[in-house]
Amino acid sequence: MQGIFIQYIYIILIVLGLVAIANKLQLAYPIVLVLGGLALSFIAPFSNITINRELVFLVFLPPLLYEAAWQVSWKEFWKWKGIIISFAFPIVILTSCAIAFVSSALIPGFTLALGFLLGGIISPPDAVSATTIMQQVNVPKSLVSIIEGESLLNDASSLIVFRFALAAVLTGQFHLQEAEVNFILVILMGISIGLFVGLIFYGIHRLLPTTSSIEIVLTLITPYCMYYFAEHFHYSGVLAVVSGGLFLSSKRNSMLSYQSRIEGLNVWNNLVFVFNGLIFLLIGLELPFVIRQLGDISLGSAIWYGLIISLVLIVTRLLCTLGTSVLMRFMSRFIAVSDPNPGWRGPLIFGWAGMRGVVSLASALSVPILTQEGQPFPYRNLILFITFIVILVTLVFQGLTLPLLIRKVKLKDRFTIIPEQKQEIIIQKKLALASLRFLEEKYSQERSRNEYLDNLFSKLEIELRFFNRQLEESDFAWQNSLKGYRSIYLEMLERRRDLLNKMNRRAEFDEELIRKYLSLIDVEEFRTRNNGLQELDTD
Repeated sequence: MQGIFIQYIYIILIVLGLVAIANKLQLAYPIVLVLGGLALSFIAPFSNITINRELVFLVFLPPLLYEAAWQVSWKEFWKWKGIIISFAFPIVILTSCAIAFVSSALIPGFTLALGFLLGGIISPPDAVSATTIMQQVNVPKSLVSIIEGESLLNDASSLIVFRFALAAVLTGQFHLQEAEVNFILVILMGISIGLFVGLIFYGIHRLLPTTSSIEIVLTLITPYCMYYFAEHFHYSGVLAVVSGGLFLSSKRNSMLSYQSRIEGLNVWNNLVFVFNGLIFLLIGLELPFVIRQLGDISLGSAIWYGLIISLVLIVTRLLCTLGTSVLMRFMSRFIAVSDPNPGWRGPLIFGWAGMRGVVSLASALSVPILTQEGQPFPYRNLILFITFIVILVTLVFQGLTLPLLIRKVKLKDRFTIIPEQKQEIIIQKKLALASLRFLEEKYSQERSRNEYLDNLFSKLEIELRFFNRQLEESDFAWQNSLKGYRSIYLEMLERRRDLLNKMNRRAEFDEELIRKYLSLIDVEEFRTRNNGLQELDTD
């Protein structure tokens, strides 16, 4: 046990090193982690590491799905619900069908049921990979929101297809009418259980005398309760986590204190970073082990199958996204749609951003080793190998070419009426104006008698004049002065840190108080560097 624990400590350190290299090379870290894991698998200490199925499904998957649901903007999700839902279910069915027919025709002895099983495994895209890449290039927020929302629901729909295909392989029977009823039941009950568990935890947060530590731990427990409760009754645990996560995300301001929201964000960001890093590194580490398990199937044939199926997967997604663009334009003549003229640029990028990842891996690993009769599950090792090839090809090939494609097509944001930078200035102006009006209406008489209140009035008035200038003058007119101001202000904050550290060496000052003021300086620096003007930061 101690040896395994130390081994995973080494793996986490390797993850951190590879992510640092990815940042230096300006590459999406999932790509570097998979390739790094593949390279490490040929080194003796790491050559026998395998991925435990329970580790992925029972430990990693619920929090990763919950965090993704928590981060999705409900406003944007609802705005693009038509497109998201159209991709969440039909594209999974179409992709599964394409993979089923191609794989059964391509691989000798591979049945249609096994093809649908493989299709259910590799159909859902991985939002982490796509959004990590898109952070490095300028893409419309609407496209990122659609990709995140689609990935959430695709995970659930693909696992449902996988479940029914697996049952068909194990029993040798498939009843379409019964499958349709069960499909709807699994979806509705999964969503219902997620909302029910979410409502329970919402009540716990609201009614019990919790602290920030208790609230953060509750958020860590919540996705596991949703997932296990739904899976216990054989419904969709993924949909339960997604629906419950979306519900609680919309209630975050009423159920969590300000301290819990700040601290919880840091906890979750770090947890998800480690989990994603481990998963992508383990994908690379696992591939040689999967190759050794192929048995009678030659490596060359298996690679050929994997490459052909990867190509079918990529082409099918592109045809679906471009076809949906044509369909939306046709439907706009008869009904109101979210985007009556999508064009080809957005759907092309959307189609190319179909990298596979965690959910595909988890599904492939969950294929049982033996059938109900005690016989080896047919083609299990080949299915696992093809899944790894698909993840590797889509992550590396599509992941490396996606930024180039985005720059080449020059996609413009047709839905953001006000540029994001200007939106932030308007928000800050409105907040300052509302604050000033509140103080003038209620405490104007106190201003002359309270020096601190007078300083607050003056500060808000200066901020208001500053925001008005930003909105009225040309960009160039205020950018230079703003750069100089920010540079001086950040230098001043650094001097404050130096002073506090010197004071901390003296016995008469309490270190806890020194740390408190150091934390306040950190918050102030964060606010200054991220004041809606990141592109002006030359650090």
